[in-house]
Amino acid sequence: MAVIKERAGDKIFNIVNLFLLSILLLVILYPLIFILAASFSDPLLVSTGKIYLIPKGFNIEGYRRVFQDAQIMIGYGNTIIYTIAGTLLNLALTLPAAYALSRKDLDGSKVFMFFLVFTMYFSGGMIPTYLIVKGLGLYDTRTVMLLISAVSTYNLIIARTFFANGVPHEIEEAARIDGASQARTFFIIVLPLSKALIGVQSLYYGVGHWNSFFSALIYLSDRNKVPLQLVLREILVRNQISSEMIEGAMSSEMQALQLQLATLIKFAIIVVSSVPVMVAYPFLQKYFDKGVMLGSLKG
Repeated sequence: MAVIKERAGDKIFNIVNLFLLSILLLVILYPLIFILAASFSDPLLVSTGKIYLIPKGFNIEGYRRVFQDAQIMIGYGNTIIYTIAGTLLNLALTLPAAYALSRKDLDGSKVFMFFLVFTMYFSGGMIPTYLIVKGLGLYDTRTVMLLISAVSTYNLIIARTFFANGVPHEIEEAARIDGASQARTFFIIVLPLSKALIGVQSLYYGVGHWNSFFSALIYLSDRNKVPLQLVLREILVRNQISSEMIEGAMSSEMQALQLQLATLIKFAIIVVSSVPVMVAYPFLQKYFDKGVMLGSLKG
């Protein structure tokens, strides 16, 4: 069997490519490793810049105070609810709509797609949307957090393209010959063949819900309904640490100790809020590449 020798130009390209990708990997990973190491380190060493990759002066005080804070735990629970319920609602609306729009025998499908794509470039604006939410009685309700982002046009286009190119029409025709309705064909035949699409759509929608804070900032006023990311925003941007989290930490120490502890708490909150997404991603990754590539084909 003939062996194809790699040319000198190819070797140089691969070496340069590997070098650049290694630098990119380091740039991406270092902040994550630093935050994780800092969250378990002595706050004095963190504030003096002595932490790089490995924790020093092992300390879990930041995590202890995070899990003791009632507002963070409430926000954590709300985020889990919004993410799970919101993702299920997104899939329930996006997948059937995309499947219907992918069928060539649907009259007016191009008109529907035009109006859907139109919303990607033009929207009613924040104030009109706020007035509509207020008028419908959805302001300061959990429902608004689910309905305000019920369907993403971008994800809908990906799903439509997938159904148009990734599901053989012969299978659907065979199902119809056997007497299956459109709904039965979709749920019994098409969905089981679309695991890659469901995986990538769940990832897109789930991460979007988990990281969302702007809708809560606009439409929620009850502190018992806000998601974790809004609490995290207030802590990181406004530098607000609740009195319950730092109570008992001052004693006779100066204000510097409070600042050090606040910094440690911030790192702990970032880790706690990021872990669920990082844990879920490996289980969906096997569907991710396939789903994106199939959904990227021209329909």
